[in-house]
Amino acid sequence: MSSTYTPTIAPQTVAYKSLEVNGLNIAYREAGNTSNPKLVLLHGFPSSSHQYRDLIPALADRFHVIAPDYPGFGDSDYPDPDKFSYTFDNLAEVVERFLEKKGFDRYGLYVQDYGGPVGFRIVTKNPSALEWLIIQNTNAYEIGFTAAWGSLRGDLWKQRTPASEAAVAGLLALDTVKAIYLHGSTIPELISPDNWNSDFASLQRPNAHRIQMDLFYDYRTNVALYPEWQAFLKQHQPETIIFWAQGDIFFTPEGGEAYLPDLPTAEMHRLSAGHFAVEDCLDYISTHIHKFYDARVGPEA
Repeated sequence: MSSTYTPTIAPQTVAYKSLEVNGLNIAYREAGNTSNPKLVLLHGFPSSSHQYRDLIPALADRFHVIAPDYPGFGDSDYPDPDKFSYTFDNLAEVVERFLEKKGFDRYGLYVQDYGGPVGFRIVTKNPSALEWLIIQNTNAYEIGFTAAWGSLRGDLWKQRTPASEAAVAGLLALDTVKAIYLHGSTIPELISPDNWNSDFASLQRPNAHRIQMDLFYDYRTNVALYPEWQAFLKQHQPETIIFWAQGDIFFTPEGGEAYLPDLPTAEMHRLSAGHFAVEDCLDYISTHIHKFYDARVGPEA
């Protein structure tokens, strides 16, 4: 017996693609039937769309899911910082253009860590694009900062110098990257070492430390926009589900609770987990995203 097999992409299979945006090659992961409701996943530091490698297929039965890597992250281009300014404004502009080119004109938005500053910039500029919102440990309130931000806020943001950069350089060390994943997890055995090993390998690329330092410094511009983002949420009241890991190394539990006065109908889930809660709370997060969409957002809601 003999046979010939030609592989095809099944609807729930994750495909790894790239798209030219503003002269840059932007890598992304995509899954799900293109006729399904659209859902955008925006990643955090120091990861990439890799952080959603398991969540994407878990959601692809119900949604058309897409997760891009920002410039300087994952498998996207790493343009020279002397030629491309690594600011959150620029990351948001690239992602906004990427979504336009992909035909994502209205979508649900999952924001985690850096995904918040990128995503909030996009939807405050174009509120009609946001169908619903998933918030997972991304800060929009002063009360959300843990002590881990001490050298960033106390040194680097006040004056960027070689000395203030040296004070925060430890954030790019392997032990710190590993701690970002493990801190706060109640079952660290569920978290693959591939996460911090691949992230740290990416941080060894040419210009990678400069890129991250540029973004560390620019993060102060996000804090200045917090009142605008809070006003947007309060005015537009997007249907919102919040997954807030209580042991996040960067963001306090109070940072999650702070959304509730502005989003009083938001559904809050407090997780015994760390910064990258999808690692050890995958099934819980996926299940409640499905339930929330069907109950609060979908055509039968």
